[in-house]
This record gives sequence, C-alpha cells and structure tokens, in this order.
Amino acid sequence: MEMEIKKAREEVWNSVVGLTDAQLNEVVEEGKWSIAQVLEHLHLMEENVIRLIHHALNQSEFEEPGSFPVQMVADRTKKVTAPEILNPSNKFQTLEGLKTKLSQSRDSLEKVIQNLSEDDLNERTMEHRRFGVLSIKQWISLVGYHELRHIGQIEEIKKELVETV
Repeated sequence: MEMEIKKAREEVWNSVVGLTDAQLNEVVEEGKWSIAQVLEHLHLMEENVIRLIHHALNQSEFEEPGSFPVQMVADRTKKVTAPEILNPSNKFQTLEGLKTKLSQSRDSLEKVIQNLSEDDLNERTMEHRRFGVLSIKQWISLVGYHELRHIGQIEEIKKELVETV
C-alpha cells in the first residue's frame, strides 16, 4: 500500500520535470485548472485524508467498509467535480513551493500510517461523499489512485501547453 502511493508520487514528479513555473501556472482553457492548481489539489486531498484518518482513530464505532474498487478513481473518462474544500487557489505558485507542500503532507500521512495496526487499517472506516464507507486502508490507496488520475490531467494540460506555444 505505501509502495502504491510512493510510486504514484514519483510519477507525479516525473510528469512535471522540465516545466517552468510560468508553464505550471498557465491556464490553457477557461474554467480548467493549471498544473500548479492540480498539484495544490493533490496536497489538499492528502491533508484532508490525514484529517479523516485522525477522526476515524478517535471514533469507537465503525460501519462495515464497502467494496468500492478504489482503482476506479484513476479512470479519467468519468468527470468529477472536486468538493469546495479541495479546490486550489488562483495564486501563482512555484514548483519548489508545491514540492514542499506535497512533501509535508506526505510525511504527515506516512507518520500516521506507520503507527496503525492491520486491524486499524482494515476496520476503522470513514464515509466518502461518492464511494460510501471506506476503510483507512482503502483511503490510503485512494490517495495513490487519485494522484494517478491527475497525472493524466497533467499530461493533457502539457499537451495543450505545447500546442499554444
């Protein structure tokens, strides 16, 4: 599981190699995010999952986790609108600053994970707004698949960047 999220994060970084801060912040189409906004969204998502895990760890009763196949999150053929709490800002951001944010949220997630038992991972649950009740383990996997989904988005934006130059 931890390998999944590490591999996904490496792919995120590989997808932005060689881009300038100006390219990262360029909005290629009205109403769509820039690459910098996608990266900020990944950071906000990870921080939200950490909050949810802490909340689950403080609960004494849990629902049975559902069987939603979290790998489906990577499927970009289904358009999904992020909840307000996960929407990025419109501020200009640097790759260095975004790497710092994402490294901090990943470090926090890994610290939370390292202290969890298999029972905690599999039995403690939290509601997802679209996918129902997920175990902590499913939520962690969701982080990785969510990043894979957005790598596809980053690649689409990069293609648009090349075409507009």
